[in-house]
Amino acid sequence: MINLSNISLQFGGNYLFENVNFRINSGDKISLVGANGTGKSSLLKIINGNLQPESGNIFIQKNISIGFLPQENITHKDKSLLDEALSALTDIVGLRNKELEITNALSQNISDEEKIDLVNQLGEVHHKLEELDSYTAESKVKKILLGLGFYEEDFNRLTDEFSGGWQMRIALAKILISQNDLLLMDEPTNHLDIDSLEWLINFLKNYRGALIIVSHDKHFINEITNKTLEIYLNKFYKYNGNYDSYLKYKEERDKLAENQFIQQQRKIKETERFIERFRYKATKAKQVQSRIKQLEKINMIELPENKSDINIKFPEPPASGKINIELDSISKSFGKKKIFEKINFQVNRGDKIAFVGANGTGKTTLAKIIAGEIDFNSGKRIVGHNTIISYYAQDTADSLNPDLDILETVENISKEKTIGQLRSLLGAFLFSGDDVFKKIEILSGGEKSRVALAKILLTKSNFIILDEPTNHLDISSKEVLLKALQNFSGSLILVSHDIDFLKPLVNKVIEIKKGQIKEYLGGIEFYLQKRELAFELEEQVSKSKEKDISNRRDQKRLEAELRQKKYNATKEISKKIQNLEQKIDELEANEDKLKKLLSDPNIYNDHEAAIEKTTEYNNVQMELEKCLIEWEDLSKQLHKIEQQFFFKL
Repeated sequence: MINLSNISLQFGGNYLFENVNFRINSGDKISLVGANGTGKSSLLKIINGNLQPESGNIFIQKNISIGFLPQENITHKDKSLLDEALSALTDIVGLRNKELEITNALSQNISDEEKIDLVNQLGEVHHKLEELDSYTAESKVKKILLGLGFYEEDFNRLTDEFSGGWQMRIALAKILISQNDLLLMDEPTNHLDIDSLEWLINFLKNYRGALIIVSHDKHFINEITNKTLEIYLNKFYKYNGNYDSYLKYKEERDKLAENQFIQQQRKIKETERFIERFRYKATKAKQVQSRIKQLEKINMIELPENKSDINIKFPEPPASGKINIELDSISKSFGKKKIFEKINFQVNRGDKIAFVGANGTGKTTLAKIIAGEIDFNSGKRIVGHNTIISYYAQDTADSLNPDLDILETVENISKEKTIGQLRSLLGAFLFSGDDVFKKIEILSGGEKSRVALAKILLTKSNFIILDEPTNHLDISSKEVLLKALQNFSGSLILVSHDIDFLKPLVNKVIEIKKGQIKEYLGGIEFYLQKRELAFELEEQVSKSKEKDISNRRDQKRLEAELRQKKYNATKEISKKIQNLEQKIDELEANEDKLKKLLSDPNIYNDHEAAIEKTTEYNNVQMELEKCLIEWEDLSKQLHKIEQQFFFKL
């Protein structure tokens, strides 16, 4: 479909990638990964034609349509939301305009011959409109807008009225509506809530076109993609599998690179010692020169950068009372719009809470009330003994001193940390080298947000509130923040749609909906299961009403049939899993046996036996890894099949 041949791109004399080749096939679902600054966004722009490579060629099949969603700087004006969305149906819009032109022409004083010709043209236009299913197009457009979190009352609002995050949703809606052959999406989930995110995942799973996605949301790309393209050391590396599968491959590759690096360094030191020892011996001059040439020809192995090894810890929080904060009958309105009506809420010491709900339901408002950032109309906010709150939001960045540089900004927060420790922290948040001396006033919005987040990690507080903290972080930076939060012994509230980030952190979920809150005493996965169950139950109730199944005997018969269908659908895959589990048990037992043998001094001192057992041990490990991957894939397949029957039985 699209072929990139010997593409090179450089900025400021440094290559992002050089002489790379890649083919995009119809139906590919590709996750584009790599460290910040490796050229992911630039590659999307090259494919879309917004950026020209320094060299190389791009071959695009005829009549291929491409939809591109950039990360930022999208605005829509002078149209209603619905009209803007409908404008993405370019074929239908063109035919509608032609229909109007022909209709107007027919109303003019024209000859019979001209009239017959126009009527024939109009018939052809109507035929094409039928082929494009234009008469249901508006309904489909509305479903996409609703799925992305807009309301019916928004349809007639001017697009000028929507904020930046909603402007991105409009752009996203348009490329989904367009039914392109290829979608290029750069961080499409940044401005979505969990409901919209799950809707988008389901939509893209069923999308017939090809996808290339840059995203730091692991849950999102794991659910959608089946291939991974990595930009690493100026080259492209292709991997068949989703992001989690790629991580396993990357871990193996990095271990291999580390081992090769160690061996290479050992070889270099041995060679350098030989040169130093015999440099002035005439009888060894030839060998010395040979060794020097060997060193000059060595291609140095680069060690992979690993920010997740950076271990950042919050300062030890001061002790607080059992209750950090309590809201008693809180009500909040903005003008005539009610946000909350007499809600009660309590944060206990050590709670790790996620706020979820559709955009506009009041997650940020509630977080700001708790943080003391905004007032409320009625009720009480009771702060517990010695509760010290740190609050991070996107607009927190606006309060940074523009005259300070980045390093000075964090240095003013923590006098106890050394410059080296502060630079390590800033490096984890994507500020390396001379970047730390940039003035706050010249930073982008995303960069300011990362500085504000770094400040939070240096603040001595026992109650932290974070509103969408991961929006401007890459995956490795998120890992650094995640580890710090996992080790934080105080209380935490997270407003976030990042499911993978929330999973290991939260023990409570607060769903905000229609001016009320509902508490789920469990993690984000528990909440999602309950939410899915509620949707399924609603669907089942609806189907039951439609079918009007009143006879209990018939219901039991249906359940028995479903159980039989479930058994038939799962018996083959269950057998495979059972056989694999038996094989895995045998391989693990063999692995343990070989591990013990390799630690035996008698084997270790016997060179041939050691090589034989090491080879056997490596083969067992490879076979075990292969079996575990196959078992995991089969288990996922089994889970998906069982889920189809779970809510029906």
